[in-house]
Amino acid sequence: MLFRSIGCARDGRISAATRQDYAEAAAAVLLSAEDQTGKTYELAGDDAFTLADYAAEIARQTGRPIAYHDLPETEYKALLVKAGVPEIYAGVFADSDAGAAKGALFNDSRTLSRLIGRPTTPLAASVTAALKDGSVA
Repeated sequence: MLFRSIGCARDGRISAATRQDYAEAAAAVLLSAEDQTGKTYELAGDDAFTLADYAAEIARQTGRPIAYHDLPETEYKALLVKAGVPEIYAGVFADSDAGAAKGALFNDSRTLSRLIGRPTTPLAASVTAALKDGSVA
């Protein structure tokens, strides 16, 4: 049986990071002796991925066939609503994916890794951890 991951992000790259990476960055900023007044940090993972990459990594680690299926934004939203997601949230999720398709979730500044003093957690390690704690089924 083929499992499908759905969205409307096309081949948009997503520069996500783990909660741990973000928490370490927050701690670094809060503990910094440098004045942070008026500073804004755009935090992003080092290695961007597409939703197809994400589905492929889950498939690789679980041994289950999983494919990303891209939909038009309106169809994706409608499918989320049909699955029980409240319409307002379905709209937010669909809009976020549509933004990713336009590059809104991509950032290659490496600000996050500089703040935490190490590379951000790779996608494969994030999926491994999520599968271990049950975040990804």
